[in-house]
Amino acid sequence: MKKTTTYSPEARERAVRMVVEHLNDYPSEWAAIEAIAPKIGCVAQTLHGWIRRHQTDVGQRPGQTSEERERIKALERENRELRKPTRSCVWPARILPRRSSTAAPSSEGICRSIP
Repeated sequence: MKKTTTYSPEARERAVRMVVEHLNDYPSEWAAIEAIAPKIGCVAQTLHGWIRRHQTDVGQRPGQTSEERERIKALERENRELRKPTRSCVWPARILPRRSSTAAPSSEGICRSIP
């Protein structure tokens, strides 16, 4: 298996800036990406993704910005944590009040976890 290379945010910004600055020197955006990607040390598809993300972040393309995506992820993570049943909600059997066999069942005082 090949090792996945991670690039620093500075390297990504520099690569995107190079493509944006030299876009007029090439017949198409893809030609600029193919020419600049080897200089950065990545494949053209990776640089293409960075360009698309940049265009979305600056409002040139429709979609969620990086900040919005991060905020949604954080809210979803918080939601998952809040939905987890807690141990404090479960009553141990030894502290439940005893009922006589003739009394009607009562659900008062029993905490149930959310399914």
